[in-house]
Amino acid sequence: MRDFVFAFILFFCETCSVKTLTLKNRKDKNVVVALDEAADQKGLVFILHGLGGFKEQDQIRVMAESFVEHGYTSVRIDSTNGFGESDGGLEDVSVTSNYEDLEDVIARAKDQSWYREPFVLAGHSMGSMCVVLFAEKHPERVLALAPISALVSGALWMRSVNMQKVMGMWEETKWFIQDSRSKPGAIKRVPWSFVIDTQKYDILPKAKFMKMPVLLAVGEHDPATPVEHQKKFFKALPEGKKELHIIKGAFHTFRSNEHLSELKSIFDRWTSGL
Repeated sequence: MRDFVFAFILFFCETCSVKTLTLKNRKDKNVVVALDEAADQKGLVFILHGLGGFKEQDQIRVMAESFVEHGYTSVRIDSTNGFGESDGGLEDVSVTSNYEDLEDVIARAKDQSWYREPFVLAGHSMGSMCVVLFAEKHPERVLALAPISALVSGALWMRSVNMQKVMGMWEETKWFIQDSRSKPGAIKRVPWSFVIDTQKYDILPKAKFMKMPVLLAVGEHDPATPVEHQKKFFKALPEGKKELHIIKGAFHTFRSNEHLSELKSIFDRWTSGL
């Protein structure tokens, strides 16, 4: 097993120190993460972005800030085959590769002084699907789960408003091409193979076995992972410590200060009770 390679220190603050770490995944590709170490650490959280996202994305940063402020060291992952610092481009993206990156980062982290178990998992969109898949496979290792705007199943996603608009063109040309709003100047170029791979996954059937606290949140007007999908997931979870928040006026990606502030408040309330 390879050790983490410390790349450079980004900045320090009173409650945390943020470092960039680089490691090799099972395919010998570089995976870059941001480590936000909490002073007086009481726990650990791994956070994974969605398709076309990256570790510095506002909504990912907001999640991390909330956890660090409440004593949880945060590991924000730039998955491979994305827009972050890790190797690869969106031309090779898949749920499978993102899930494997999550597994590999957790495995490499076990030898670090800041590692704690059970840990919290959080994500957005495709990243949410990946953290739920891990929790379903290793429930004893997960303290709590926060899948935001979760991709619930490949089959449901295919019926979403977003997919209905682009599916015909995507299947015919084998590519979905669009300017990125999260990273101005970048172009999303996602292969049809991503759609095929996504159809292998569905987090609903095993949801009933997840007994850890679960936090769900979604934008009111999310066309990709809509409110109705989140309600299906919420209903499939066992009764107990589960929450579903619908952020009014928001879409799939939380961009405005108002929506980011509400997301932060939701996480602050939830994280303080873990």
